[in-house]
Amino acid sequence: MKHIGVIGCGTMGLGIAQVAASNNHSVFIYDSFPSAIDKARINLNKTLQTLFDKEKISKEKWDQIIANITWCIDLNEFKNCEFVIEAIVENYSIKKTVFENLSQIVSDTCIIASNTSSLSITSLASCVKNPKRFIGVHFFNPAPVMPLVEIIPGIQTEENSLTLSKQLIASWKKEIVVAKDTPGFIVNRIARPYYGEAIRIYEENLASKEYIDQTMKKLGGFKMGPFELMDFIGHDVNYAVTESVWTAFYFEPKYKPSLSQKRLVEAAYLGRKSGRGFYNYEDVSHESKDIELDLEKSTMIFERIICMLIHEAADALYLEIASKEDIETAMCKGVNYPKGLLHWADEIGIEKCVSILNYYYNLYHEERYRCSAILQMMAKSKITFFNHNVSVCL
Repeated sequence: MKHIGVIGCGTMGLGIAQVAASNNHSVFIYDSFPSAIDKARINLNKTLQTLFDKEKISKEKWDQIIANITWCIDLNEFKNCEFVIEAIVENYSIKKTVFENLSQIVSDTCIIASNTSSLSITSLASCVKNPKRFIGVHFFNPAPVMPLVEIIPGIQTEENSLTLSKQLIASWKKEIVVAKDTPGFIVNRIARPYYGEAIRIYEENLASKEYIDQTMKKLGGFKMGPFELMDFIGHDVNYAVTESVWTAFYFEPKYKPSLSQKRLVEAAYLGRKSGRGFYNYEDVSHESKDIELDLEKSTMIFERIICMLIHEAADALYLEIASKEDIETAMCKGVNYPKGLLHWADEIGIEKCVSILNYYYNLYHEERYRCSAILQMMAKSKITFFNHNVSVCL
């Protein structure tokens, strides 16, 4: 594939275009707003200037990337593209219109992809003329830096479209995982408890946000605590993903959003980008503040959050959302976890994970804490994820 189309000049679309252009593709990038294209040109040159200053690219490479990109305000310029990826606002109606128009322009052999993080690939595929050539290709932000790409076939997607998409993305030196078309795919589904359970502990006044953050960093080895990470991502984005996954799973209790985070969104306290979220970034004292941890209390917090994450990863395997290898890769490369959750489960002990989950289920009597069938069967059979044949439980 030589000619690549990218729809959307925002941060994600521009990042994907940079990746494709860096790999010597002819890239056509479209936006319906000329001002967005002007802004994207400026931002791309700033990014390349930074890479040049850090000696990451040569001036020749910089010039080559710029030369490989054609800026478009007319979608008809995509007529010769062999692969087109959409990276616009997460709005089904808007995407539907774009895909309907695009499928009338490109050839029947062109693969059309969406970078959506929350919408059904199967549903989006129904908007195009040739749904067999439609697929989900989900990059993580910033696309030139983050190594992971989730590839999601819809139920209409033909095997050849999946194979060609994997070959293309692999040629861009990305780590590929394949996920079933379910809400949140792999990463945005499995990661929900890192935020939700931390907020729950905070709302119950069991620990402060600072204490929880330091616990997960010191005991778990996470680079950022859950409250720091939510502030970094932005509460408008993080809350929207949680609400989307919760709604798409017919209001499954374990994905239930929190009122604490909703109130931050309503107050426009969106995190670092607005200067305030769970933390106030005009006062940076919390960033250097070291808290002495009580081992028993910190262990309780760590085990509660990690076991909820393990439960989610195990359930994703049980429901065949992805292979165990892809689940581990996704969480390490997509959200920078210090180790894979299924390996973590083996390390902690499956029986202990089940015991902790059952404790909270008996304490709260909430479906949120019901233990996955696969963990219960593995504990009973005394098998692990990586030292035994887990398929006997699937």
